[in-house]
Amino acid sequence: MAEQTRKVLFSKERIAAEINRLAKEISNDYGNQEIMLVGVLKGSFLFVADLIREIKSPAVIDFVRLASYGAGTKTSGKVELRKDLEMSIKDRHVIIVEDIIDSGYTLQFLYKELLQRQPKSLKICTLIDKSIRREVDIKADYIGISMEDGFIIGYGLDHNEKYRDLPDIYLIEE
Repeated sequence: MAEQTRKVLFSKERIAAEINRLAKEISNDYGNQEIMLVGVLKGSFLFVADLIREIKSPAVIDFVRLASYGAGTKTSGKVELRKDLEMSIKDRHVIIVEDIIDSGYTLQFLYKELLQRQPKSLKICTLIDKSIRREVDIKADYIGISMEDGFIIGYGLDHNEKYRDLPDIYLIEE
């Protein structure tokens, strides 16, 4: 990334405001019903942590780890489950929490997999939605920020496992 520059695209304040809005929407939709957040590792870990603290409904968390990106900035289209859930989702209200939806392959794979496990309901929450890049038919129920194209890092989003720790989200410019 030496030849690339980065500029703040979404500030930590904007991210916090979007998370607060999403948490209110989720809390209003579920009220006192317990929900289960399924965080998609590694990218969503900061988002899930901040989101669950703002949600007023009773909530539990579990995580999956999927892989579809190699060392590059484009998806391979192949999805691999590397860590499965530890809790059952049968008859539970489940919300998949994703850091970013790009091509949609990873999320489509996970959605179909979880649907087979008979949750009471299954919804999707994403911090970043890049619908212009969608290659499969999948949509989020809760969307933090919609953006056009571009490769981003920070706030859990990485490039070769680096930059997840940045508090803001940066656009990489070549």
